Amino acid sequence: MLSKRHGSGEGEDHGIDLAPMLDFVLNLLIFFIITTSFVKEPGVSVDRAEAETVRMAEHGNILIAIRANGEIWMDRRQVDIRQIRPLVERLHIERPDDTVIVVADKAAKAGVLGKVMDEVKAGGIKEVAMGAAGAGGK
Repeated sequence: MLSKRHGSGEGEDHGIDLAPMLDFVLNLLIFFIITTSFVKEPGVSVDRAEAETVRMAEHGNILIAIRANGEIWMDRRQVDIRQIRPLVERLHIERPDDTVIVVADKAAKAGVLGKVMDEVKAGGIKEVAMGAAGAGGK
């Protein structure tokens, strides 16, 4: 006849309690989500023209880049001129206080820049700025 041994440790759980660690990681995740600034990058770099009368903007939440060949980039992807207004409208609904900075390559055509700025204004953004390099830098 088999006897049941007491204190042998069989059936006892000796695992590590992960609840405090999970709580800590969740708190860190929430902290980083709250403190992250949500900036829409254009996705390309352009050769900006220099300007003597540059006024530094504190922030621009939506960046649109115009390359020398006329390509328009927004949110790290190339977009057509007709896509700018709906994209800006959607972003403006999500965050109404956003501003837009249009960064154009110094070789980009002024007509493309004007059309882009018109589309941004038509999308409901009140404050549209043009990005330029300050005197002596990019």
